[in-house]
Amino acid sequence: MYVVESRGGAIACMLLALLFLGTWPAILTLLERRGRLPQHTYLDYTITNLLAAVIIAFTFGEFGHTNDGKPNFLIQLSQNNWPSVLFAMVGGVVLSLGNLSTQYAWAFVGLSVTEVITSSITVVIGTTLNYFLDDKINRAEILFPGVACFLIAVCLGSAVHASNAKDNKEKLNKLQGSQVGENRSFSNGSKTISKNDLEYGSSKPEKAKAGTASFLIELENRRSIKVFGRSTLIGLAMCLFAGICFSLFSPAFNLATNDQWNTLDDGVPHLSVYTAFFYFSCSCFVIAIILNITFLYHPAFNLPKSSIKAYLNDWEGRGWAFLAGFLCGFGNGLQFMGGQAAGYAAADAVQALPLVSTFWGVLFFGEYRKSSRRTYVLLVGMLSMFIVAVGVLMASSGHRKN
Repeated sequence: MYVVESRGGAIACMLLALLFLGTWPAILTLLERRGRLPQHTYLDYTITNLLAAVIIAFTFGEFGHTNDGKPNFLIQLSQNNWPSVLFAMVGGVVLSLGNLSTQYAWAFVGLSVTEVITSSITVVIGTTLNYFLDDKINRAEILFPGVACFLIAVCLGSAVHASNAKDNKEKLNKLQGSQVGENRSFSNGSKTISKNDLEYGSSKPEKAKAGTASFLIELENRRSIKVFGRSTLIGLAMCLFAGICFSLFSPAFNLATNDQWNTLDDGVPHLSVYTAFFYFSCSCFVIAIILNITFLYHPAFNLPKSSIKAYLNDWEGRGWAFLAGFLCGFGNGLQFMGGQAAGYAAADAVQALPLVSTFWGVLFFGEYRKSSRRTYVLLVGMLSMFIVAVGVLMASSGHRKN
């Protein structure tokens, strides 16, 4: 099997993982804002997320030389390594629960703030656990200042959210003559744009500019999860729960691959990254399928009911959901490959994914457009802290002894 051994190779894996893991949430957010049910999207995403793990296992996990100490993927499937397998599967369960929470949190508090809060909680708790599990192979004098940068980032992220919510409220209050009716129409004072206009072409609609009150109303009318009038505390609570889940999946995976608690019998080799990731993804897949099929028939947040048949017939946006699953699957795999080589605490640098997701949020979703100067100052400060944090955490990379 292929093993990442150099520090440079580990950092390359982390950087690529950062790009992938920061991009897939933006894709799922895009589909929700287009009105696709999150249950449909997440079921599609789950399929290719598992497929990515299978591809990694049968390529990196099978290539190259094998021996009794480092068996290939297929050989390990028949070995008595169930204690480590269970750790890997626990990691997959908590990751699945965290991902499920974030797909609803994005609607309530936005993509950027969700990623900031969950990532920062993950680093503060998860990095500390991984540092001690890895027998302190990372340089503490560099690692923990990086963790402090994440703590500052989460404080700035909360301030960004509060400031941006205030900006949006002011925009809506200033919109003169606007009305949101049961027919999902609004007026900007001179011209009314309604659902009938779009269907029958009686008037050519003008697309609202990002950052305006009209844009916020259009978005609310179009998206699948309606958030007007709901407390953002719901979204923040889901972010907190997701962050705790995310902070546990990497330490669980660490235990699966390195057996720090000596749960394996003598002579049984440790799980390879690829075997552990396969079991990790299988449990993630099972939990996601069970919960999202349940949500088809018993949806949350007043979403419309759906069915297996409706899901199978819903092809709009399916390709994007499949792409998101591949990106997440390969991103997680690269994170674990880098972590096994340089320490899982350093690999938590990929949790700076708000750097990427905020970029996509601004570019494609109009987040923070026409906001106040205070919001922009806080946003720049938040992103600056993430840039510093990712550099510092990667600089703390160590080298795992065989």
